[in-house]
Amino acid sequence: MSMAGERYVDHGVLKAFAQNKVNVPAEEAKERRRQVNHLRERLENYIAAHPDFDLVKLRASGSTAKHTAIRRKSGTGSDADVAAYLCVGDPDVDVSTVLAWLEERCKEVYGKTKDAEDFKPSDHAVGITMRGSGLKIDVVPVLYTGEPDDRGYLVTSKNTKVLTSVTLHLRFIEKRKGEAGDGYRELIRLLKAWIRESKVADPQLRCKSFLIELLVAHLWDVGWNGKPLQVDDYPAAIEQVLSYIVRTGLKTQIVFTDYYKANAVSTTTDPIQVWDPVNPENNVARGYSELDRLRLVNHAKTTLDTLTMAAYAANKGEALDAWRELFGPTFPGE
Repeated sequence: MSMAGERYVDHGVLKAFAQNKVNVPAEEAKERRRQVNHLRERLENYIAAHPDFDLVKLRASGSTAKHTAIRRKSGTGSDADVAAYLCVGDPDVDVSTVLAWLEERCKEVYGKTKDAEDFKPSDHAVGITMRGSGLKIDVVPVLYTGEPDDRGYLVTSKNTKVLTSVTLHLRFIEKRKGEAGDGYRELIRLLKAWIRESKVADPQLRCKSFLIELLVAHLWDVGWNGKPLQVDDYPAAIEQVLSYIVRTGLKTQIVFTDYYKANAVSTTTDPIQVWDPVNPENNVARGYSELDRLRLVNHAKTTLDTLTMAAYAANKGEALDAWRELFGPTFPGE
């Protein structure tokens, strides 16, 4: 199947939809950055005034820092992530202790300017809601041992430590965006919007945002079906990503060699193996079951079939109806 014959929904239509309905509006993005910087300044000033404070540094992280964030729906989810690098005396400290400690530090920083209910810890972060704007910032603790490139250990809900580096993850995506152009990150945002809409119809569907980012990175690196990833033709690029998922069944191991050699990855029997480009011991799809794999592959096949119908639609209305299966009733968002 080829999108070459697409008539009614082309790159321009999808680009306009991304700008109108998917991308974070410029003013909102500016406000997110302002709030994150405000939080960082408050915490950094607190550190300067309290030399014994165990918060070493803060780094903007997550999809906002990588410019792959999509606008929120129904006020759910976080708007931005901040990695808080903590120097902890006991390397085996319990995660609940770390989160509780971090929550108290955030409360100290804001003093009486915020209510207690504005702070909500999750299984891996302390969420802070800004009352005036409604923005939510997740402060994610990272255990820091002095390694270069902002390497440190995320603490998961099961009290396991996972090596990460905010800085190296940003370099990883910036390198590919630099080669591919702005379409690279906007394609990621469109695919995230597809997955978010898909989860509304099927809440059991599993596909985290980071997995989408790494699938796009892999296809940019190696191409698909003899062609490079078509970042300047969104219908074609979306078809390539879906075809990859369907044809490989996500059974093909994906490894990136930016920061380590391919043979450094751990041995595992996980049904899906997509390795963190910073940590060869971290399979991003760890915990996904065989049923999760099949569900995602089957959903990609159904979506691919829908795009085939769109490509051969008799009129524009039929084509738009097909694409609404991917992106919801607001498509094309004109």
